[in-house]
Amino acid sequence: MGIWTQARMLAERTTDDRNRYVDFLRAVSILAVVTGHWLIVAIHIDGGAPSYSDILVLQPQTQWLTWLFQVMPVFFIVGGYANAVSLESARRDRASYADWLARRLNRLVSPLLVLLVAWAGLAAILYFAGVSGSVTRLASRASLIPIWFLAIYIMVVVLAPATYAAWRRWRFGSFWALVLLAVLVDVAFFLAGQQWLGWTNYFWVWLAVHQLGYAWRDGVSGTPRRLLGYAAVAAVILVSLVTQGPYPVAMAGSPDDGLSNSLPPKFTLLLLGIVQYGVLLSIEAPMRRVLSNLSLWAATVLINSMIMTLYLWHLTVMVILVALAYAAGGFGFGLEPGTEAWWWTRPVWIGCLYAVLLPVTLLLSPLERRARAGDAPAPAAGRQVAGATLICLGVALLARYGFGDSPLPYLDIGAFLLVVAGSAASGLLPASGRR
Repeated sequence: MGIWTQARMLAERTTDDRNRYVDFLRAVSILAVVTGHWLIVAIHIDGGAPSYSDILVLQPQTQWLTWLFQVMPVFFIVGGYANAVSLESARRDRASYADWLARRLNRLVSPLLVLLVAWAGLAAILYFAGVSGSVTRLASRASLIPIWFLAIYIMVVVLAPATYAAWRRWRFGSFWALVLLAVLVDVAFFLAGQQWLGWTNYFWVWLAVHQLGYAWRDGVSGTPRRLLGYAAVAAVILVSLVTQGPYPVAMAGSPDDGLSNSLPPKFTLLLLGIVQYGVLLSIEAPMRRVLSNLSLWAATVLINSMIMTLYLWHLTVMVILVALAYAAGGFGFGLEPGTEAWWWTRPVWIGCLYAVLLPVTLLLSPLERRARAGDAPAPAAGRQVAGATLICLGVALLARYGFGDSPLPYLDIGAFLLVVAGSAASGLLPASGRR
């Protein structure tokens, strides 16, 4: 039975109470991230010498495009909605926190482990083949950029029962408290010179956006007109901060020296999340009617069934394709980035990458759909939380430094072992059963 046929069968069995728009936004946001990453890469091979840059740096006017392609807030909003549904289900089933967390971690970490094991093996092969550590580091860092998201989202999931309880008790007060923390951190960052404190906004910004998902689930966001009003106010503040304040234009990446809206996150990303929340929820009703179309819904089901694999592998596929082109004498990379001819070839470039990524995703995605056996006991909650913390620490280090040359000896090996140890402690080695 083909995978499309399976997706259609699942789509036909979807119950009427499922909010299909949540799944649709998850799929669209991931595809936007993938396409955006591929679009901004500017590689030029001239006379055998490769040069790597970022179109956001070469053509600063393109930085406004990141306002469309920076959709990580959407993914956290959707995550809040999904975690609320999952927690409600666990409460009805009288499932413990340990049981609930084991299921959530399994879906997130299993595809991540496949990617990291593959890169650890590749790094070892390159090392013994005499490839310099700087080349391995360049390739692995470019490939492992997507895993930063899991370093924070796993901790958001670990904290979800607490943040959901805060939502149930204080409603939007729990959201505004996190907004206030994010603002205070930015004030300390820009006015008090406390740049180190800015890294805590990985929690305050994304937890605040995640709370909006709870509001969506509870249906307390307001009418479409009110939602568009919220979005308009947030947009005005956002534009003011970018044009009149200290914040850069780009909502993704770090094209401005020493300053980024996303590394670490700034209040501007939270405002962008409010804009996206207001606009996207204002059209929820018509979109849910559109998603009653079986083919569109089946496509959404199909993408969601392999969404983590698609996301995690898209830059590795790009790096491998670039390496093969370089070995072939720079085929396809002779155009100077930013020229009119270069822009006209972007659809071909993105189409070729999807043509390679999709078979890889179809091959590896069954591992993503594997689930814990129904009778498998969940490790103790404290053990899982400790394991998840180790995983996030290792993932954060690998996302920042990759494999190969690093500031400290054997940092890459140590980071990889942290992920393995955390996965073992969380009962994720190996995954068992199939969904």
